[in-house]
Amino acid sequence: MSDEFGLVVVGGGPAGFSAARAYRDADGDGPVAIVTDEERMPYLRPPLTKELLRGDMDEEALPLESDAWLTGNDASLVGGRAMRIDPVERSVTLAGGRSLGYHRCVLATGAEPRRLPIPGVDDPGVRVVRSLDHVRELLRRLVAGDPVIVVGSGFIGCEIAASLRRRGHPVTMISDEQAPNVSRLGSESAEVIASWLREEGVETHFARAVEAIERRDDTLHLSADDVPIEAKVVVMATGVAPRSELVTALGLSSVNGAVPVDVAMRTELPGVLAAGDVCLAKNATAGRRIRVEHWGDALEQGQIAGATAAGGDARWDAVPGFWSTIGDRVLKYAAWGDGYDVARHTAHPDGGFTTWYGRQGVLVGVLAHAADADYEHGGRLIARGAPWT
Repeated sequence: MSDEFGLVVVGGGPAGFSAARAYRDADGDGPVAIVTDEERMPYLRPPLTKELLRGDMDEEALPLESDAWLTGNDASLVGGRAMRIDPVERSVTLAGGRSLGYHRCVLATGAEPRRLPIPGVDDPGVRVVRSLDHVRELLRRLVAGDPVIVVGSGFIGCEIAASLRRRGHPVTMISDEQAPNVSRLGSESAEVIASWLREEGVETHFARAVEAIERRDDTLHLSADDVPIEAKVVVMATGVAPRSELVTALGLSSVNGAVPVDVAMRTELPGVLAAGDVCLAKNATAGRRIRVEHWGDALEQGQIAGATAAGGDARWDAVPGFWSTIGDRVLKYAAWGDGYDVARHTAHPDGGFTTWYGRQGVLVGVLAHAADADYEHGGRLIARGAPWT
């Protein structure tokens, strides 16, 4: 016999909690269950690589709501891992055998960090940062002055490198990219970010492939194109992959592990929706499905999924984007994110810059630092499909 819920959300990240909150705000029927293997109140993730890692924020500031929100909204956290969803019986089975019946279910399982397929990557000193427990374990392994290697130069890698440097750790970044995020942002913007890292005191090695990690006593030795580097801890920041086990078990079609959904976050199965990093969502404004891995978009997609589950009429139509903080510098990015064929970088006299991105004669993205007016105006232009000029 299963416990019965109006909505079962599988995943306790931003998309999952946003779905639960939106379902209740839309007067969805029945109690709500949020299944989470972290077994804690859903919390802010962006500070993990920034304020929290730098030591500028306490853990108590992370939760998205207090525990009282659950009591006041007929909702509960269900600790554990979902192992199976039966779309016919409309039930979710957890590890240990407990069954949760549902009227609607939202998959919000998120993504998990990738690790390079190289020797030594499973050493306990090789860490990732995706959860609060990851940050706790990383900091537990470090004492003042311990050197750290960050592998990868995406936004997460850049944030981690700058934050650990602010804590006083010597930091070396190694990446197979020519410069940070160069394929997404273009060479001029990427070189600016590289200069920021160097100003923070991060030693950078770009265009180098990491070959192996070897432990020698209490030190990890890393070889990158025959350049030897050593550190106490290695942090892998080499991208994420959707947590798609349930997608596969359900028999849902997927694209690189992400489940396609429509503009209202509905999958092809009745009563099953998906939101956040695990989905490939159709954007009503873009007119196509887009894969995003951004905090704000996960919140919005979760809100749409919850409203849809409650019987509302909602659709995803906003231009995706995110903010990133590297040291004290904030980058703001809005873009469809699925490619461009021309970029124009403009440096501003006050040290800011704006990069505009176009594809097939249409504006498709904007990146701005210390140029909020460009960022906000750019988002509006992208949404209406303004021509590239």
